[in-house]
Amino acid sequence: MTSPTPVPTEPAAPGAPLAPEPHDAGRRSPLVVVLAGGLSHERDVSLRSGRRVAEALRATGLEVLLHDVDADLLSFLRTTRPDVVWPLLHGASGEDGSVRDVLDMVGLPYVGTGPRASRVVWNKPISKAALLDAGLATPDYVTLPQSLFRDLGARPVLDTILRRIGLPLVVKPTEGGSALGVTVVTRAEDLPRAMVECFAYGETALVERAIDGVELAVSVIEGADGPEALPAVEIVADGGYDYAARYVAGETEFFAPARLTPEQAELVSDVAVRAHRALHLRHISRTDMILDRSGTAHVLEVNVAPGMTEMSLLPQAVAASGHELSALYRAIVDRALVAAR
Repeated sequence: MTSPTPVPTEPAAPGAPLAPEPHDAGRRSPLVVVLAGGLSHERDVSLRSGRRVAEALRATGLEVLLHDVDADLLSFLRTTRPDVVWPLLHGASGEDGSVRDVLDMVGLPYVGTGPRASRVVWNKPISKAALLDAGLATPDYVTLPQSLFRDLGARPVLDTILRRIGLPLVVKPTEGGSALGVTVVTRAEDLPRAMVECFAYGETALVERAIDGVELAVSVIEGADGPEALPAVEIVADGGYDYAARYVAGETEFFAPARLTPEQAELVSDVAVRAHRALHLRHISRTDMILDRSGTAHVLEVNVAPGMTEMSLLPQAVAASGHELSALYRAIVDRALVAAR
């Protein structure tokens, strides 16, 4: 079992720019700009991810600048002309493809999936449909906009959900991350509150059947021979793997590698690689899934910008694989640089 030690960070106020850093125009090593922050609900997580990745890349000899997503960004990128950009933005704009569209427009290479595939992954129902088309399992689900409850009446819609999906079920926003607005519902009387909490983070809810089993996260890194899965990380969280369980030390128990048989480990690795390919992802991804008692791996969602904080799952998977974190991050940057040439 791994026990990540949290690194103290100073919380940044929304909209506060990251401290500027000097840039040497006569550089010899590649210049990487790490984008972190933004104005989503996951701003603080993004800042923590960005700082840790920047620190790791500097340890390999790269020149690294951190920058927020603000009104100064475009002029900064045009003036600085980095060799590669690593968007470590979570939530809207960071994962919905919009910032990646901007990077394409200004002609800068970047780490990670392109804008079109990012938009597919960002929308959970659309990505689930793509996964089903690829022959992968995902929990049964329905997608319901908030307006439907106003038009048809909340009670009839809720009753229909319970008849169609059954209990237990999970309510989550169709877009978003870090388990914000996500509720596991085990009692019918708790469903209305779960819908209200979900709609606080988006206009459309995804309601899916809750799967009983082992919760896993499998990260995928593209190497010279294509996408490869890192060891699965097993997540054991009392009361569900919510925002606090993800980012507060001591709230969750992690096992890296997961406590799986060799056959199970091979299965979930194959599922993560197939999801990466089916969704046309690039460089890096993380697939969250549940392995049920029958041996079926149900994909919950896929992430194009996995967290890189001291509590995040991908760094734990890297440690379990025996790779050195800085070297692996450098290899990801080098792959993006080679692809851009």
